[in-house]
Amino acid sequence: MSNSGSKETTEQALKLFVVLSRAHNAVAAHAQADIARHGLTLMEFGIMEALHHRGPLLLGELQKKILVTSGGVTYLLDRLAAKGLAERRRCEHDRRAYYAALTSEGEALITEIFPAHAAALEAALGGLTPEEKETATELLRKLGRHAAEAEKPA
Repeated sequence: MSNSGSKETTEQALKLFVVLSRAHNAVAAHAQADIARHGLTLMEFGIMEALHHRGPLLLGELQKKILVTSGGVTYLLDRLAAKGLAERRRCEHDRRAYYAALTSEGEALITEIFPAHAAALEAALGGLTPEEKETATELLRKLGRHAAEAEKPA
């Protein structure tokens, strides 16, 4: 028998949403503070991190990696280009397509700051044991997949 829609189930869902939101905000504040020291936003850092670990990416691939709109990727890439940290490269096989890539300055910066950023996140997430982190990751992945597949309100 399903409890779907019961008062208890609704209260649990609301409580989980509030706790999840507060936890995300608390951890994100650590990440933002660390990145801001380098004159970057979290989204700019996300692009740099993706390009550092994956190499040059088509703009559409980059958009999917960092979960922003195509206009958002364009805006963020323009900001990074203005700072001399990233650039667009024309695709050799499709003249309509462009790759995003780090410049040598961008690669040097991300190589320098990534270890400290990882350490800041590790400290922020230090309230869980390694086993709890693994369990939390599995549960949040399951929750995210369900939410992505669930019908959204009209």
